[in-house]
Amino acid sequence: MRIGVFTSGGDAPGMNACIRAVVRSALAAGHEVVGIRRGYRGLLEEDFHRDEDGDIRMKLRSVSDITRLGGTILHTSRSSDFRTEEGLKKAAEILRKYAIDALIPIGGDGTFHGAVALSRYWKGQIVGCPGTIDNDLLGTDFTIGFATAVQTAVDAVDKLRDTADAHERMFLIEVMGRHCGSIALYCAIASGAEIAAIPETPTRIDEIVRRLHAFTQRKKTSVMMIVAEGDEQGGALELQRQLQERSCPYEMRVLALGHLQRGGSPVFADRILAARLGDFAVQSISAGKTGVMAGDIGGRLALTPFGETYATHRQVAPEDLHLLEIMAT
Repeated sequence: MRIGVFTSGGDAPGMNACIRAVVRSALAAGHEVVGIRRGYRGLLEEDFHRDEDGDIRMKLRSVSDITRLGGTILHTSRSSDFRTEEGLKKAAEILRKYAIDALIPIGGDGTFHGAVALSRYWKGQIVGCPGTIDNDLLGTDFTIGFATAVQTAVDAVDKLRDTADAHERMFLIEVMGRHCGSIALYCAIASGAEIAAIPETPTRIDEIVRRLHAFTQRKKTSVMMIVAEGDEQGGALELQRQLQERSCPYEMRVLALGHLQRGGSPVFADRILAARLGDFAVQSISAGKTGVMAGDIGGRLALTPFGETYATHRQVAPEDLHLLEIMAT
C-alpha cells in the first residue's frame, strides 16, 4: 500500500514527530510513504518530497533527527483552489495518477473539512492526526502542538511578571485561540495569572475592575491577564481600552504573542503524543479504517469520524475555570 502524508493549515510543534512516526511505522508494516509538500496546495501542484536521488518515496533517513524540530519538513499552506469542485476532482486524479491508496493528513478542522470533501471524489482511505495548537478538536484530549504552545506562553508570562513587578503594572497577554480558550486557561493556571478572558465565558469589564481594585487593597503590585484572541470583547487591545474607560487602577501594557506560540522545539508531551497518533493512524489504515481522526482519550487511542471532530467547538472544563478562580483569589 502507498500512503501519502502531509501537513496542512497552521503549523504546530510536533508535526515533524508525527511525520516521522507515520513514515517509520508504515515502512515497518511494509507500506510505501509519499510525502506531499505544502498540504492540499502542494497536492494540486504535484509537489512531493524528494530525497537526493529524486525518489518521491520517503525512507528511514528521510525523517532522521526531525523529532526535535519545530515547524514541518513538508511545509504547509492553505489552498482556495482545493475548495472548488474542479480542485477536488483534480486532487483525486493526481492521487490516482501516483497510485496513492491512503492519506494521513496532519492538521486541524480545516484540514479535516478538506478530507471529507476529497472523499466525495476519491475512494482511498483517509485517517487524520490532530495537529493544531488550539486544542479545539473533539475526539482527543489534547492536540499535537498544544502543550508546546502553552509552555511558550507560560515562559513569556514568567518573564513579563519580572518587569510588571518592577514597574507595578498590569499586563494583558494575548494568546491564540479563536474559538477555544484552552491555551489561555492553561497558561493562566500554569503561570499564576490572576485573570483569563476566553470565548467560552462572558468577560465582564465591571467585575474585572472590581477585582483589580481589590488587588490594590491587598497591595498587589502586578497583575497578569491572559486574553484569548477570540474573546467576545475583541482581544487584548480592546480590553485595555475598556478597562481604561472604567478607571483601571493599574498602568497597563499589552503584548500579543501571536505566531510565536507556533514555533520552537516541541516539549516531550507533544513528541510522545505525535509518535503515538502517527503510529496509530498507520495501524488504522492497515485495518481498513477511513474517514476518521486518530486521537487519545483518557490515555486510550480512539478513532473519531471527521465530522464529529469539528461538529462543535471544544468547551473548557468547568473545574479548570474554578481552579483558576481559587488560585487567583
